[in-house]
Amino acid sequence: MLIKNLALYEDKYPISINKEGDAFFYAFDYDVRSYAINMEFQHFHQFYEFCILLSPKAVHLLEGQRYDIECFDIVGIRPNVLHRTYYPEGDPCRRLIIRFNIPLKTMQTMPELKKVFGIFNGNAPIFRFTPEINKEIYRPLNEIYMLGKNPDDISSLQIHLNFLEFLSLLYKHRYDNIYANALPDNDIEGKVYSITSYIHAHYGENLSLDSISSQFFISNYYLSHKFKDITGFTLTDYIHMTRIRNVQTMLLNTSTPITDISMQCGFTSFSQFNRVFRKLVGMSPSDYRRSKGAHGKLKDQLPRTF
Repeated sequence: MLIKNLALYEDKYPISINKEGDAFFYAFDYDVRSYAINMEFQHFHQFYEFCILLSPKAVHLLEGQRYDIECFDIVGIRPNVLHRTYYPEGDPCRRLIIRFNIPLKTMQTMPELKKVFGIFNGNAPIFRFTPEINKEIYRPLNEIYMLGKNPDDISSLQIHLNFLEFLSLLYKHRYDNIYANALPDNDIEGKVYSITSYIHAHYGENLSLDSISSQFFISNYYLSHKFKDITGFTLTDYIHMTRIRNVQTMLLNTSTPITDISMQCGFTSFSQFNRVFRKLVGMSPSDYRRSKGAHGKLKDQLPRTF
């Protein structure tokens, strides 16, 4: 199926090379998502990801900041960044998710490749281009789609080469990016998303309903009510989940003692930290580090039943 004569697409059509979590892998996931199965909270993983929208509109959250995206926008997500895509009510949204990992050694021996990966830097690596540039950028993705349809003994190599071309084209046209984030529909929604972004930037500090309502010049009651309406979580729960997410990242990627991690992530009581961690993750921090570390799965998310 051709989307506006630009991107080849077929629902439930995956293409993969190696297993997700391997030092080197690709996973191209053509699928639909709808409002009914939106993720409850932002998640993270230890590989790179592109989210490419092939429907009119959706919302992407990166570290608590809201970004409105539209058809053919490309969202780049580097490892360990908290993110979530929010799909609107109505018809299911087509999208292409590309998950991948290229060994660090490869980037260290190829300075040009390391430079290309700089497209993931910055607060919001979201790309939107003119139709002419989109034709150039989507061509290697369409080649990958066709290679998945008609594989041969060197398809994996050709997919890899086409994907590197896609990355290179994003880098080449990085200054042609015309993405500009739309303003929220109303003032209070914009303020709440400013607060979620603030929480992600300051989770290691002393955060409370009183301190945040004072910081953003809004009453405690009104903030508490509107925050739950807009995000689906109480302010306290959102702070806890953001802190625990960052704890998980540090447990997976550092050898810092757990007590130090808990303090660095904003918990002033170790007993409270242990209680919240067990509630959200389902195991102790030390068990999590052992089971999800170097020999465990690299992808993880909070239970959906929080």
